[in-house]
Amino acid sequence: MAYYHGAKASKQATTVSTPVTADSSIHLIVGTAPAHTVGGTVNEPILAYSYAEAVQAMGYSEDWKNYDICEEIYASFRLYQNGPIVMVNVLDPAKHLTGESTEDMTLAAGVTDLPFEALVDSVVVRGYNGEEELTEDYGRGIDYDLIYTDGVLRLERIEGGKITSDTAKLNIKFNAVDPSKVTKADVIGGYDTATKKSKGFELVDSVFPKYRVIPTLFLAPNFSHDSEVAAIMAAKAENINGLFVGKAIIDVDTTEATTYTEAVEWKNKNNITQPSELLAWPMLTLGGKLYHYSTHLAGSMSATDANEDLGKGTPCESASNKTLQIDGMALADGTEVLLDLTKANYLNSQGIITGLNLMGGYVSWGNETACYPANTDVTDYFYCVSRMFGWVANSVILSVWNKVDRKLNRRLIESVVQSLNLWLNGLMAEEVILGGRIEFLEEENTDTDLMAGIAHFHIYLTPPSPAKELDFVLEYDVSYLENLFAA
Repeated sequence: MAYYHGAKASKQATTVSTPVTADSSIHLIVGTAPAHTVGGTVNEPILAYSYAEAVQAMGYSEDWKNYDICEEIYASFRLYQNGPIVMVNVLDPAKHLTGESTEDMTLAAGVTDLPFEALVDSVVVRGYNGEEELTEDYGRGIDYDLIYTDGVLRLERIEGGKITSDTAKLNIKFNAVDPSKVTKADVIGGYDTATKKSKGFELVDSVFPKYRVIPTLFLAPNFSHDSEVAAIMAAKAENINGLFVGKAIIDVDTTEATTYTEAVEWKNKNNITQPSELLAWPMLTLGGKLYHYSTHLAGSMSATDANEDLGKGTPCESASNKTLQIDGMALADGTEVLLDLTKANYLNSQGIITGLNLMGGYVSWGNETACYPANTDVTDYFYCVSRMFGWVANSVILSVWNKVDRKLNRRLIESVVQSLNLWLNGLMAEEVILGGRIEFLEEENTDTDLMAGIAHFHIYLTPPSPAKELDFVLEYDVSYLENLFAA
């Protein structure tokens, strides 16, 4: 030790550390977007905190049958004021194409419109010398401009260029993206050994390393009704980065299941029975727009989590009986769906979430995951309880990760136990949980495990169940007849 003469002080790290809480409901959607209109990316997770940010990255169209990411952008940011969301566009302008076409088009007031799907870089414009003979190509930015607007790719003549008339006849060749050519294989994705890149839902594991956020609600509105896509979504939700857990929100196919009883048959036929799956029927409407239930359920869950009186930043509160931003329910063909309480409850009893318009407008109705009624473990079938277990697990992993590979001694064990017990006590004080504690038990930690550097901690946790049934018994009390004779 070096020689020292005098007084001094030093700082020691606090034994009890502040836990890191995981995000409870960040959406991840894999689908199609008009990213070609904004020079957007393909098969890359994009994080957006606002509507403008999402549209800038993915483009926007009201044609949600072709561009389901746009439905999620609108529902999440405009209707439920949520964010951030993670988007993966699988519509590839280099792969999903209609093929080149050539058309003669005549300008009207100096403009003409190409399809919204047309690719700017593929456009070749030529003019006519007289009626039949084609002249040299016209130049973009010199003779004409191209801009995506109002659901079209608009070509506009530039004053002073070679296109001298506002009513000129043009010969236009172009290629276009074709969203209908996107298949479930594109959405499921995988690892491409040629490009050494992941695609589709395989990109789930890229989100946390890239953005340091954990997506825990998975969506694929135009594709989740496919049983294989649903199975992959569920599997990915159960094992995010080999560490974290989430939920997959699945839409029943309303072209096949046109009644509430058929929805149950559809569920059983497609084997949607996992605790990590939330299954919803039918579709929803608002202002003439048709929505998948999944985008509204995800939005409502996030809004409920964020509510300071309900979720308090956690998934402890069920989104059931919470307002949906809708004015009706329908099938894919627009046929109106009306459900009374008996029918809605039957769907719930079979592990299907639906909507109900009984008191005060439309609400989401149902607390059960798709594993119900086959699985009656409360930590699996009540989705708010299941999500709380997942959220606590995710938060614990984030909190103790910096302790991995430190000396396994009494100080480390006490630090973990004290820190997490303080956090659990705080959750209990806020009534987010009914109770919780963590213990380091001798009977769960064998000598061989401790020698190998493996320490087992036991967390006891009781989130509140949703008040699914409030039962009141009314009885005629004869004794109150005495009040007839009271003074």
